[in-house]
Amino acid sequence: MAKYCEICGKGKVYGNQVTFSNKKNNRTWAPNVRRVKAIVDGSPKRIYVCTRCLRSGNVTRAL
Repeated sequence: MAKYCEICGKGKVYGNQVTFSNKKNNRTWAPNVRRVKAIVDGSPKRIYVCTRCLRSGNVTRAL
């Protein structure tokens, strides 16, 4: 199961959560991904698309 945007490739990002006392804890940032139905090569398919691509209309342009 894909957990990244199939249009722009946006995926999970890793980094540190830094507190006020400057302690570092590992954490991840996940993209806001939705499963939508789109026409891919002439047939309807369900793909994972981030909300930025949905809002900008990249789903129709890329497919």
